[in-house]
Amino acid sequence: MTGEPRDRTVAGRLLPWTGDDGRPCYLVGDGTGYVSRLVDEIEDVQIDMADRLLGHAAELLAERRVTGEELHYLARRLSESLRDVMRVAESRGEWLTPSPRP
Repeated sequence: MTGEPRDRTVAGRLLPWTGDDGRPCYLVGDGTGYVSRLVDEIEDVQIDMADRLLGHAAELLAERRVTGEELHYLARRLSESLRDVMRVAESRGEWLTPSPRP
C-alpha cells in the first residue's frame, strides 16, 4: 500500500461499500488496524474478480452462439465490477495525493 498513515488519518479512507442510504463510508485511522486490513483484502478480491470476469468476457464474446440473456448478464456483472474497481481506484488515488505541507 502507498501513502503515509498520517495522510489516511486526516483525509479518511473511502471504503469499498456504502451505507444503507447509498452514501459513501470512510475509515479514519492510521491504516494498520483490523478494519484497514479487511478493506485491503476486500479490495484485492474485487480487483481479482474483475480480472477473472474480463477473461470470462473475452471467452464468451469469442463464441458465436451467445444469447441476448447471456450478454445482458455479462454486461451487468461487468458494470458491477467496474463500479467496484473504480471505487478502489478512487480510494487508493486519494492516498497518493500528497497532503499540503506547512
